[in-house]
Amino acid sequence: MKISNRVQNMSLSPIRKLVPYADAAKAQGKKVYHLNIGQPDIETPTQFMDAIREYDAKIIAYGNSKGEPKLIKAIQKYYAEKGMNYDLADIYITNGGSEALILTVMTLCDPEDEIMVFEPFYANYNSFAKEFGAKMNPVPTSVENGYHLPSKEEIVAHITPNTRCILLTNPGNPTGVVYTPEEQDMLVEICNEHDIVLIADEVYREFVYDGAYRSFGTIPEIADHLVIVDSVSKRYSACGARIGCVICKNKDFNGGIMKACQTRLCVPAVEQIGAAALYETPTSYLDDVNKEYKKRRDTIAAALAKLPGVKASDPKGAFYVMVSLPVDDAEKFAIWMLTEFDINGETTMFAPGNGFYSTPGMGVNECRMAYVLKSEDLEKAIYILGEGLKKYPGYTLK
Repeated sequence: MKISNRVQNMSLSPIRKLVPYADAAKAQGKKVYHLNIGQPDIETPTQFMDAIREYDAKIIAYGNSKGEPKLIKAIQKYYAEKGMNYDLADIYITNGGSEALILTVMTLCDPEDEIMVFEPFYANYNSFAKEFGAKMNPVPTSVENGYHLPSKEEIVAHITPNTRCILLTNPGNPTGVVYTPEEQDMLVEICNEHDIVLIADEVYREFVYDGAYRSFGTIPEIADHLVIVDSVSKRYSACGARIGCVICKNKDFNGGIMKACQTRLCVPAVEQIGAAALYETPTSYLDDVNKEYKKRRDTIAAALAKLPGVKASDPKGAFYVMVSLPVDDAEKFAIWMLTEFDINGETTMFAPGNGFYSTPGMGVNECRMAYVLKSEDLEKAIYILGEGLKKYPGYTLK
């Protein structure tokens, strides 16, 4: 069977590609501390399943390609409460934030068009681009300044005639960076001056630990060039519900993405009923979750600081930390930890860093860790990591 060049050019997710090694370790009776994936252990609000249990439809019929009105109205209300007023016609429900990004790229990009990103970036952005023949246009950032944006001049220097959009996560995945108002204003100027669309992936907006947060949706000057991607996955610890959305005020874009929505018919109706109820969750839930993640961030930061040769980002939001390890190859080390090393039958798993770059050779000795476990488990996981480093054949501090 011949497989398309398009799919052959796609890469396996660095977040999931090592799962077979983890499964094999578990089959041997080992406990694996999963720092590789952003799957919170926070309990999903009961509103989700309560709403589904009360759903008494006799037929689970096709829904509106745009999304169920009840959910769209709930999202509209959520944004209005944050000072962002959108018409119902501006909101499109998707199968998670991933499909929101896929449909957005489909709507905006032709083959050979470029998507500007700031390295390191969420790994699946690479695949979303390659699905439609688009290319990544990476702009480097550095741990030395907390992965904040370079100057306007440097960003503009990367723009080419094929640059169609700028895609970024705020707060950042995998770095945890929260962009300043000055950085946001700079991007708004660039997009308006060069007629570039800004795709703002804001699924982590509720998780900010130091300072304030400003959504791009509150900046009126970018309204006609802005696409917001959102999701209930992280906010309400409902990753498996697969409910996200695309929000945009540009009528041309909305007409285009509606065609894309119709090609996949509709988003599952039952999950939309549950998701609509999530937006009724008391704000105290998010307040408590935010405090818990701040505690976990501080826990993993303190644990990593004890390890010789390890350098970590200082995340201000989301629940990820980018880590430089004193090893020859972080992916080899990750596999070795799962296949060759444990302490009393326990080991640690993380996501290799090279998959969060599109520039060849970058991130080879880096990894992303998700601090989505309880603090005591994080401490144990990093302790095991440190002991593994000492034994790993490719440890560079020997």
